[in-house]
Amino acid sequence: MSDLCQHSLTQVRDLLCAREVSATDATLACLTRIERTEPHLSALLHVAADQALDQARILDAKGPDPAQPLWGVPIILKDVVATVGMPTTCGSRMLEHFEPVCDAHCVTQLKAAGAIILGKANMDEFAMGSSTENSAYGPTKNPWNLAHVPGGSSGGSAASVAAGQCFASIGTDTGGSIRQPASFCGIVGMKPTYGRVSRRGLVAYGSSLDQAGPMTRTVRDCATVLQVIAGHDPLDSTSMTAPVPDYAGQITQALAQGGSLRGVRIGMPEEYWGQGLAAEVESTCRAALDLAVSLGAEIVPLSLPHTRYAIATSYILAMAEASSNLARFDGVRYGYRSAQAEDLQALYVNSRSEGFGEEVQRRIMLGTYVLSAGYYDAYYKKAAQVRRLIRQDFLDALQQCDVICGPASPTTAFALGENTTDPLQMYLKDVFTVALNLSGLPGLCLPVGLGADTGLPVGLQFFANTLQEESLLTVAARLEAHLPTLPMPGLPYVAGR
Repeated sequence: MSDLCQHSLTQVRDLLCAREVSATDATLACLTRIERTEPHLSALLHVAADQALDQARILDAKGPDPAQPLWGVPIILKDVVATVGMPTTCGSRMLEHFEPVCDAHCVTQLKAAGAIILGKANMDEFAMGSSTENSAYGPTKNPWNLAHVPGGSSGGSAASVAAGQCFASIGTDTGGSIRQPASFCGIVGMKPTYGRVSRRGLVAYGSSLDQAGPMTRTVRDCATVLQVIAGHDPLDSTSMTAPVPDYAGQITQALAQGGSLRGVRIGMPEEYWGQGLAAEVESTCRAALDLAVSLGAEIVPLSLPHTRYAIATSYILAMAEASSNLARFDGVRYGYRSAQAEDLQALYVNSRSEGFGEEVQRRIMLGTYVLSAGYYDAYYKKAAQVRRLIRQDFLDALQQCDVICGPASPTTAFALGENTTDPLQMYLKDVFTVALNLSGLPGLCLPVGLGADTGLPVGLQFFANTLQEESLLTVAARLEAHLPTLPMPGLPYVAGR
């Protein structure tokens, strides 16, 4: 049963449908894996073992349902996703004891598809970070090397999938928070088109940037989960009404045709391949693109000229939206409430000072500053204008190619504590990911190998036009079929391997 954890979601689903294993078997295998790995990784904030086993037994009593594409598959959620009967803390003391009264839309969809929710994953507090070191409950470790970060802010989700604690996880991506940890942990991560997946039930950080998406071991797994969580939500005003394609079916069709990339034009923006890119990352990514060329793809050199403004633009807009969104946490209605408050003003100040961590406070203050009188036009308004230019860069480039590619991160996973004293250096780790969120377009990170120097995973990300997730998935699946499969992390601390 322990071997189940080394299977992909697709493989486990097929075993479940064939009744070769039960939903209870799959759940127990994951819970055993969690018990062995979690003391070393700290990837999870809450494990709902009893609830998960109860749900598995109910499913087993009814038997596999072909109408439920995730029947009996254990999944973990980033702790920014609202869940009934489980805490939703956002990695913060501010919401330490908060339990939502309803599920997020994507959770409702997962449950309807037969998925079993195992628990909630650790994360940077309120999704503000690139390493999962900002969690109020301690950092998560990278399963490939416990001295390194798993990325962030969805680091717990990425580490959990990579370590075999679950078969998929749901993360959120505001400036790369799915794709960067996917790269660091050697898994597949997708940020869908803004509005493709409902944001209802996600605790908001940057409302115009946030997007939930799947984190899995294979591209086909990613397609299967996206198929379930995508679609229109009438209770989310930003949710798209476009029908959801058969993503997994398109992958099957593409691979049945031989997996060739003939006729696919892959754009290579010069801004993603220059100064600051680690040699091991560049060589691994270029080797993957050489493979793509051997499969028939055409490489198209191009430019995204406003990329150099993306970090500043993203952080101005995200922090401004965070300042507004987090104003609701005031110690009055719900969340942390300071015991030291002689009047209302002191209640506000003390509750927010004690409940929020240092990085969250920093971003709230910067966001409040750029929205203040006298600075709004100079910062926020200007950033909104540059955002439009960045989006137009992508749209113009995609007239020349089918997908755009570049490294997901300038380096492999960095060491724990390496950047915690220098916020600017930490922000710069998102240099290759933030522009996509500003554009609202979809992106996917594909593991393409291990760095020659560090032995840690390297991810190559692909971008496509609005609602062209199927292009990303089919191109990535074709390339994945010819790449060496990354092993699961060594995890020498797991007994029985």
